[in-house]
Order: sequence, then C-alpha cells, then structure tokens
Amino acid sequence: MAVPSLLRLLIPLTVSPSRSQFFEGEPVTLICEDENRSVRRNTTGETRTECEDWGEPAGSSCEVSHITPFDTGVYWCESRSGSSSSSSSSSSSSSSSSSIQLSVSGGSVILQSPVLPVMEGDDVTLSCRARNPTHNLPAAFYKDGSFIGDGSSGHMTLLHVSSSDEGLYKCNIRGHGESPSSRISVKVSGSAPPAGRLPLLLLSVLVPAGSVLVLLVVLGRRCVQRKLRVAEKDFVTYSEVGIRAEPLDRLRTGSGSDTVYTEVRTGSGRVGPRGTISC
Repeated sequence: MAVPSLLRLLIPLTVSPSRSQFFEGEPVTLICEDENRSVRRNTTGETRTECEDWGEPAGSSCEVSHITPFDTGVYWCESRSGSSSSSSSSSSSSSSSSSIQLSVSGGSVILQSPVLPVMEGDDVTLSCRARNPTHNLPAAFYKDGSFIGDGSSGHMTLLHVSSSDEGLYKCNIRGHGESPSSRISVKVSGSAPPAGRLPLLLLSVLVPAGSVLVLLVVLGRRCVQRKLRVAEKDFVTYSEVGIRAEPLDRLRTGSGSDTVYTEVRTGSGRVGPRGTISC
C-alpha cells in the first residue's frame, strides 16, 4: 500500500484527530493544505482512489464519518487532475512527510502516536487506549517487536528522540488486547529549520560578514592614505626655477649662462620598483 514515488508530493496532509490509529466507527477528517489538491489513498483493495469513492469531499478536505478496517492504508494529497505537478526529480526526493499511514482497529486497543514525523530532540508521548473502559489502564509498550517498558497509566514518553528511536511501535493492555503497529519517524532538525528561527540564522551570518566588510574598508583606506603620504615625500619638488633669456648672438657663441635651479628638495622615503609603494 505504498505510494508510488512519482506520485508522492510534499503538499502537507493533516488528520483530525491527529493520530495514526482509530477504532472502527470513529469519524476522521483529512485536510490538504493546498486548496488545489485532493486526498487520495491506497488500501489493500484500492489504488489511488479519490475521496468521493470512500468519503465526503469538502473542498481540499475529505470527511469519513464511520471509518472501518477497510480504510487502513496510505493517504496523500494530489492534484485534482490526478497528475503530479512536481517533476520526477523532485518527487524522488520526497520524504515520508508527504504521505500518512492510517490504521483502523476492529479490536479494543489502539496506540496513540504522532501521525507526522517528529523533530529530533523532541519528547514523544505514546498512549495506549482501550475502547472500554475509556480511562487509562496500565500498558506494555513494544518497539519492532521488543518490549521497551511499562506505563502505569497507559503512557510512555520517549525523551529527546533521535534516529535510533525510529521504528514500529505497539502496545498491549492485559485483558483487552494488543494495538496495531504504527511507525514513528524522526526528522533531523538541521534539514528544515523552523520558520521562526530563520531570521535569527540570517542575522548570525550577516552580522559577522558585515563586521569583516567594515574592517576591510577601514584597512583599505588606511593603506591608501599611507601610500599618499609616502608618495608626497618621495617625489622631487622644484620650488623655485629661474630662467633668464639671453640675446640671440650670445646663444650662438655658446657663452650664455646655464639655467639655474635655486632650490631642489628631495624626500628621504623609499620608492619601490617603478614607483610603487607597499603598505
């Protein structure tokens, strides 16, 4: 009952009430957050059937007033035309958050667990619930078929979950029976930071980058100013130049006086090759 890879979408699907297991006869509502999508499902006897075949469509939602074990299967959101709007390359990278596994028990015990993947580091509470009586009873919990602990009031909390906590969970209430198994998936926190933390992440990157940029500008200006000061000292300055014109006949005989430089001042700075000055 898995969803074909080319049809799995990243359009969020939510379930009300928010759990993956239900008693036979309970009402369930599935909601696509994109109004242009509708709910489809795969069960043991059906493939890619639309809501109108097994529920009551209401916009992008699908209501099932009386769920049965035949409704156990995988549910997801798909375009109303029946074709995926995403390319095969993006579809192949879809995660398990694009589809939801629902289980309907004809028995007297269900396990209440998160229907969507949980964030790494979060605490997850499992609840074992009997149809009658409705109050909480002591229960035993199992992961991948192995016993992991008891809950005196029918609850067990997994602290700071990680990828090692992923698996199939179920519970048993003595004298009432065992629940179906439900998978718990853990999403790595770094793969998709919450929208509320995104501005903080941007600030943590932009502030250091801005500081480095300002520092580079200040150092650059100091370097240029130093070059200018050194260059002013290293150039020869002719402060006074006296030129006296001689009569034409004296110039012909070569007896005229030479040009006189009354003052020549040079700096003591060092000039690099071809006049370049290093900071």
